[in-house]
Amino acid sequence: MKSGAQRRLLFFLLSLMAVPLLAVSCSGLSIKIGTNAEEPLKEYTLEGKGKGKVLVIPVKGFLSDVAEKGLLSDHPSAVQEVVSQLRLARKNPDIKALLLEINSPGGSTTGADMLYHEIMEFKELTHVPIVAALMDVAASGGYYVALAADRIVAHPTTVTGSIGVVLVRPMVVGLMDKIGVAVEVTKSGLDKDIGSPFRPSTPEERKIFQDQIDRLAMRFFDLVAKHRKLDPDSLAAVSSARIYLSEDALRLGLVDRIGYLTDALSEARSLAGLPDDAKAVIYRRTKYPNDNLYNTSTSWNAPSGLSLVDLGLRELVPTLSPGFYYLWMPGLADK
Repeated sequence: MKSGAQRRLLFFLLSLMAVPLLAVSCSGLSIKIGTNAEEPLKEYTLEGKGKGKVLVIPVKGFLSDVAEKGLLSDHPSAVQEVVSQLRLARKNPDIKALLLEINSPGGSTTGADMLYHEIMEFKELTHVPIVAALMDVAASGGYYVALAADRIVAHPTTVTGSIGVVLVRPMVVGLMDKIGVAVEVTKSGLDKDIGSPFRPSTPEERKIFQDQIDRLAMRFFDLVAKHRKLDPDSLAAVSSARIYLSEDALRLGLVDRIGYLTDALSEARSLAGLPDDAKAVIYRRTKYPNDNLYNTSTSWNAPSGLSLVDLGLRELVPTLSPGFYYLWMPGLADK
């Protein structure tokens, strides 16, 4: 028999799973579990009191246009979050510069390309200068997005590069052989089940995949050549899709300078002709006490001590659907 305390704990945990939003009120204390991503974005000042504003936009985590599903709440996709902020900034004539704080190993080829396109369109419509600040990781699709900026500032410890494409697809054929399970496929054309996880690829199919990978990679290389004006030796070096520390990235021409987030902010103010004390602002859904430039969260999330059900494992081991990615694989857990 379960004790009364055990039964009460079980009931509490089941309540958390059944109710998307739980508010606990006691003596005026209210605790909200989950995000408030459904609330509208509002402008908050991070620092500065002068005229003109630099909008800080975080570009973090896995880049995709697909919303993330959580047990207690849904999380907007990276594309949705960034585009929402760009749309608001278009309407505000006081926004004189953008600062993209990029901390991402990349993501889907389409997600990264969407963000690049939206940022470029914003720049063409507003003529607002853009600075990219590369943080822990700005690799593959993360660097792809940074190409839309007028200046790229890498943190002294940034990992960047990985300019290339990877094809991800699960393979279960070996496991099926071990447990004695088979799948019978009837198809309308020779290549209808190309990439099937239930059988090895044929040499012809591998050639098809490699051709598609090479073409997607060339799209990436062409953008690097267009925006960074790399010499042939540097282009040849980055074509291996390896990662670089900031000093090597600077030597190759992938970034313009090495500095801190405050240096990137100064760069944005300078490009826009703003005073040194011009405001740095952010669009978010929550007001934070003691706010500063290093807090770029757009929504309030329950602290880890209150996250009894949603453990955030999707951030550590995201489920990758079969497809092409501008992604540095070891950087998946980096934020």
